[in-house]
Amino acid sequence: MKTLFSHRWFHPVLLLVWIAIAAGLRFTNLEGKPPWTDEFATLVFSLGNSFKAVPLDQVISLETLLGPLRPNPNAGASDVIQHLITEDHHPPLYFVLVHWWMQLFPARDGYVSLWAARSLAALFGVFSIPATYGLAFVAFRSQFVAQLAAALIAVSPYGIFLTQEARHYGLAIIWVIASLCCLVVAVQHLNRQKHLPIWIALCWVGVNSLGMATHYFFSLTLLTQAIALIGYAILKSNVATDRKIQDWKWGKFPNLHASWWRIAAVAAGTFVGCLVWIPVWQTSHNSQMTQWIMTNNRTILTAINPIFQSLAAWITMVCLLPVESPSIAVMLASGLVMLVFFIFATPIVYRGVKVLLGQSETRLATGILGGFVLGAIALFFSITYFLGTDLTRGARYNFVYFPAVPVLLAAALTLGKKASSSASWQWRSIIIIWIMGLLSGITVVNNLGYQKYYRPDMMLPVIQKASSVPVVIATTHNTLVQTGEMMGLAWEFKRTTGLQKSPPQFLLAHQMADRCEGTNCPASITLQQTIAQLPRPLDLWLVNFKAPVQPEPLNCFAEDTSQYQTSVNGYSARLYHCLEADAEAS
Repeated sequence: MKTLFSHRWFHPVLLLVWIAIAAGLRFTNLEGKPPWTDEFATLVFSLGNSFKAVPLDQVISLETLLGPLRPNPNAGASDVIQHLITEDHHPPLYFVLVHWWMQLFPARDGYVSLWAARSLAALFGVFSIPATYGLAFVAFRSQFVAQLAAALIAVSPYGIFLTQEARHYGLAIIWVIASLCCLVVAVQHLNRQKHLPIWIALCWVGVNSLGMATHYFFSLTLLTQAIALIGYAILKSNVATDRKIQDWKWGKFPNLHASWWRIAAVAAGTFVGCLVWIPVWQTSHNSQMTQWIMTNNRTILTAINPIFQSLAAWITMVCLLPVESPSIAVMLASGLVMLVFFIFATPIVYRGVKVLLGQSETRLATGILGGFVLGAIALFFSITYFLGTDLTRGARYNFVYFPAVPVLLAAALTLGKKASSSASWQWRSIIIIWIMGLLSGITVVNNLGYQKYYRPDMMLPVIQKASSVPVVIATTHNTLVQTGEMMGLAWEFKRTTGLQKSPPQFLLAHQMADRCEGTNCPASITLQQTIAQLPRPLDLWLVNFKAPVQPEPLNCFAEDTSQYQTSVNGYSARLYHCLEADAEAS
């Protein structure tokens, strides 16, 4: 066995195995899950199209609603940037890359290929495997730590969830890994009182700038790195002055002063790279688009929810069994197995981290990466509780520190072993944890965990079963989010039924506020006026309609509230039967 491990081809081949497993998991069933509103934003803007092409306050056909999803041969990268800046609130790098990428794939039935859009994110997810291997090796100088880190992120249910969506998180993770590599190298040079090479400093600034051009929340990664560096400086100063920080002088470390100037230069360059995006962010920022993470009313739930939401995100970085299975028995059994697994794994990891911190050769890397993760968590909670912006509501935002987790876990499992520990028990623990990760990855791939926020595949069958006459689906429109919600239903109808059967029509009744109360709501008036002009009979489905309907739409009624109301992931619906005048009179 030892001869096999030392063979020159062993580690490259093993890394290829993890890459192959990661690719298999991320590309399996890639098109099977319905797209949701954020993904529709990626599709529309990456095509160089605009959501403004969808008419409001009038009944439109399914083809009109899905019009922005048709490839536009005349659109270029400049159109992508222009529409993104004026209608959305994200930087453009990833969307431009998707624009070029999707041109390599043909349209399907005249519409954009969902597989093509998602495949780029999945590909970035595959790239994160060798990138994580590199980060782990740079940090701990151990092939075994690097291999296990690559193996863990390859099957991480959280990592698979992020990179099976047509969104920018896969690319952002690559920049986080690259930036962390630079951070680790910088701290290693500081610890040896050596200058950080200029080429690494320039790479660091470049990576940070690209990260900001991909997602504005990459700024949280930068802030957390600053926290980790400050923590390192404080610890070094304590050691230098017998734990008296106030007596620390730069002169006690003649080489350290110049080394920190290189770090300061990187910080300045990164700051300039971030400043470029401030006017863009101010132009594109729409507070209504981020209203869902704002906590305006402080209650006991807003105080405890972030804790449980964070725990759920941390757990799924390692393990997620079918807790969203339609079977209650499977769901309960999965929860029980996960509980037993964490009771088993937590003490092992805890003891491993303690050993890492106690060993001089692993203390620095463990401290800087551990400080980075803890700093990010503290930053999330600070923003949530003190600024009233609950970042924990979006599990995907944890991408800003996620790559450091499998690296620390791998180091704790491989290097964090006491001399008296059994090697066979260590290997068994590693195998059990990895197999649990693999089963968790399969869970996500089969949509039994980390299900989409919107499930039109569950909503549309309800509509089709209850309605035998022409259907109008109405919603209140505030931003492109609501357009995406309706696109999900239209896309699902096109995918499952085609356009041979009579498709539903749609009404997006615009109102400035997300929700309106009272009798003079614009959306309520638009609904009444529009329904009055439509031929009867028809079934009116109010889906996510956030305005009063009083007393009821003209000549429309619900026979049984319990039967004609339904709610699934992302959709809440009410059905009204609208009859002809003579039918109602009789």
